[in-house]
Amino acid sequence: MSSVPRLVVAAPSSGSGKTTVATGLMAAFAARGLAVSPHKAGPDYIDPGYHALATGRAGRNLDAYLCGPELVAPLFLHGARGCDIAVVEGVMGLYDGAAGEGELASTAHVAKLLRAPVVLVVDASSQSRSVAALVHGFASWDPGVRVGGVILNKVGSDRHEELLREALDSSGVPVLGVLRRVPRVDTPSRHLGLVPVAERRSDAVDAVAAMAAQVERGCDLDALLRLARSAGDLSCAPWEPPVTPTGKREVVAVAGGSAFTFSYAEHAELLTAAGAEVVTFDPLRDEQLPDGTAGLVVGGGFPEVYAAELSANEPLRKAVAELALSGAPVAAECAGLLYLCRELDGQPMCGVLDATARMTERLTLGYRDAVAVGDSVLAVAGTRMRGHEFHRTVVEPGAGAAPAWGVRAPVRRVEGFVQQGVHASYLHTHWASEPGVARRFVERCRTS
Repeated sequence: MSSVPRLVVAAPSSGSGKTTVATGLMAAFAARGLAVSPHKAGPDYIDPGYHALATGRAGRNLDAYLCGPELVAPLFLHGARGCDIAVVEGVMGLYDGAAGEGELASTAHVAKLLRAPVVLVVDASSQSRSVAALVHGFASWDPGVRVGGVILNKVGSDRHEELLREALDSSGVPVLGVLRRVPRVDTPSRHLGLVPVAERRSDAVDAVAAMAAQVERGCDLDALLRLARSAGDLSCAPWEPPVTPTGKREVVAVAGGSAFTFSYAEHAELLTAAGAEVVTFDPLRDEQLPDGTAGLVVGGGFPEVYAAELSANEPLRKAVAELALSGAPVAAECAGLLYLCRELDGQPMCGVLDATARMTERLTLGYRDAVAVGDSVLAVAGTRMRGHEFHRTVVEPGAGAAPAWGVRAPVRRVEGFVQQGVHASYLHTHWASEPGVARRFVERCRTS
């Protein structure tokens, strides 16, 4: 049995203040000298960057759709090993999950899988007594979800706070914090959400400090810590990446820097366990791939924001094209797919794929069930994986002669490209759900 004190920070809807409260709690607990494990429910890549800044530990995702419900608690324990407390930021509203899948991948689902108490963050700016009905409804909707307290956000005055507390006295849900209506903490957004930490590190440090100060002033940290310690035991073992005995380690270059900020921490751990030496490089600044590169992973991010700078780094674009032409394994997701195209918004890219990419106004967003159409460096034909799509770009054509995936919904289609050692697709996948992906990739590094 494993027991790590933990809280899930949820809300009735998006925009209620979950990120401010969760990140502020992480930083405030860390300032007390506690080792804090940061987690995010769902596939979001950006919030974990702020969580990592608040705690000094890798932000990790817990996604019951991408990884399956059975992996949520083991992945949680893997990330929280050795910590004094864990804080899990929810996604959307408490009971909002994968479309058409009931509770699957909702914050409530994750809370139940973790046997963790929920702290409900309520935007109280336009209500007083009605807050009791709202909190009562969320607390009683699912008996398997324990709402252990509420934090009232955007409270206007002492009198407003008094009315809210009076209304909630009979709800049975204690008020564990009150945050006053203040100017928005400086966390700017753009077309896919918050601007990542890597692009604004000094400002992000200030923003996290402001969140911590706001939470420290308005929340009962001792009561929240007691609530976290009331979480039930978990009977599973921590997840571990399967280790492949190996001699010489093959260098796997992983794109990073401001343009490529989307990745799951477990991917690098899986590659390392499979026998790779993972080396991060920055396509905006580095003119060559790391010495000895045998394989390349280019994940998600914002290449559309940096198209001119990526294009200007011609030496690296040529090095990537030469590596791909040699047959070495190259795995590219979303932003990586755009980078491998001939051009992005008219700017020359690596030219590995005979395709062009451009920004659009339309947001493509959602979970996807996918099956590998043919053999590739990541999977054998017929391998089923779940992915997530999140972009405002389009690639033409959308699939190569040998597509990467067949996708069932929202419409049946094929997408992505498989050619020589290249696997490029819009789908973000979580390799912990199929550890053979990393092992297959590293094995190909040895034989290509």
